[in-house]
This record gives sequence, C-alpha cells and structure tokens, in this order.
Amino acid sequence: MFLALGQVKLHAQMRVLRVAPEQTAADIAAVHGPHLAVYDPQVASSHRLFVFLVGTGAKAESSLAIDSAFAGWGYRAVSLDYENTVLAASCVHSADIACFDDYREAIVTGAPVSAKISVNRANSILNRLQKLLVYLAQHDSAGGWGEFVADGQPDWSRIVIAGHSQGSGHAAYIGKMFRVDRVLMFSGPQDYLEGFDKPAPWQARAGATPPSRYFAFLNMNDPFNVHHQIANCAVLMGLSHPETVMVDPGKEIRGDGQILVNDLTAGPHGSTLLPRFENVWKYMVTAGALEAVRAPRP
Repeated sequence: MFLALGQVKLHAQMRVLRVAPEQTAADIAAVHGPHLAVYDPQVASSHRLFVFLVGTGAKAESSLAIDSAFAGWGYRAVSLDYENTVLAASCVHSADIACFDDYREAIVTGAPVSAKISVNRANSILNRLQKLLVYLAQHDSAGGWGEFVADGQPDWSRIVIAGHSQGSGHAAYIGKMFRVDRVLMFSGPQDYLEGFDKPAPWQARAGATPPSRYFAFLNMNDPFNVHHQIANCAVLMGLSHPETVMVDPGKEIRGDGQILVNDLTAGPHGSTLLPRFENVWKYMVTAGALEAVRAPRP
C-alpha cells in the first residue's frame, strides 16, 4: 500500500506518505506498520534527508511531529519501521563485553552475531532504508527522493541520521559506518556496561563521521540513567570532559555544546521529542561552524 495524505494539522501543505515495508521488497516484513515519509513541497529544499529511527516498540508514524518540523525546514524526512522489539538496555548487565556491539550490528546490518536478537539482512535497517528510498524515488518523483540515492544506495553525505532511545544508538552506529551529515541522538544511547563500568566498546571505535558532528538531547531524570548516557555521548563525541547545556522550550541556545539536556519530570524519557523543544532540534542540526561533509555530485 502506498498512501498519500494531503494535509497535516498545522502544516497545511505537508505531504505525508505511508509506505508498507513489503511494498518496497517482497522479503521485507512489517513489524509495527508502515514507514513514514514527509516533506513540504512549498518549502525550498535543503538538499538533505532526515532519517529517524524510533525507540523500542514504537511505530514509525509516532515520529510525525519531528519529521514535520524537519520537513518545514526544507528536509525530506523518513522514519523506518524496523525490528525494535528487544530493549537495547537488555545488554546493560551482560557479562559479554561485546553484547551491545553485536546487538547493534545485528539490527543495523542483519549479521547473525547477536545472542539477544536475530534479524536477517533483508530486514536490517540498512536494507529497509535503501529499499524505501529507491521505492520513493520511483513512485513519488515530485518529492525529489532520487537526490538521496547514488548508484542504488543511500547518499550518506546528504543524510542526517537520528533516533530516539534504542534508535539513538542505531543512529550513532550508522554514523560510525558511513560519513553522514550529522548524527542526532535523543534520550540515548543506553550502551553502558554496568559490570565493566564503562561504555560499550563500539562507541570508542574510529568512525566515518567526525565526532564533532554528533549531537545529543537528554533529560536529567531519564530512568535509563542520564549519567551513563552522557558517558556514552562523551566517547562518541571524543570529549574527555563533557559539558552539558541546559535548555528550555523556545529559548535561544548559546554556545557550541553537543550535549543538550532538559529537566522535565513528567515523561522524562520521551520529553526530548516534545514539539515544544523544536528550538533544540533546530540547534542540533545547525550548531557550530563545523566542516561540511557533503560529497560533490558527479
């Protein structure tokens, strides 16, 4: 099924597409429902793609608010339906130091390496994204999706990869694999090994995306332990003495901090996706005079 909805509340021109995963390839199965694709045809294109990975058990369309915000800034935005039924935090107390590493690799690439979860390559995040972008390019030419496909694969240099909770870790992992425009992490990652009292090893590996292109938005009251989240982010960002920046809805954010935090007490883990923090999202994707990573088009 390929369904286009003409309007979204508060964004009269927004175009929202819901794409059943099995329509993009016969060997891809739906987990919770359709993928989501959003853009505003009335806004000049930023020539960037915002890819969002939802948290454990969430549907792709639950990210409509943040997708719509980015669409309003000229981005094409997609959220994936993917295998997200097993908590990333299931590795927190593991005696296997590679537990998180294997968990991320299994879900992102489909490699048969994890004792926690099994995902075949067809249903991996990478394959789901590639098939969705090719499908959109073929079925919605007006959306300009072909700009984000090069030789049949995602053009990572034009992609901002983001995720919430479990999805934040997958986004960071993909940033290690490919040189993306930016990595945005919301309420995570959770990849801290309690028994070893340190972040999971994969986060310290050299990656394709510069550490300065990683940004995080956390909550001080997060039940998944904000101190461990900050430690994970510090490793990913190459910060020996990480500093956090307290933010408020609608207020200007000064400086060039990479770790933003709020202190809401109601629903803290989900607070980072509240539309009232649109100012924080905008900061994360525009902050700093950082090096450009967009590859030249042939």
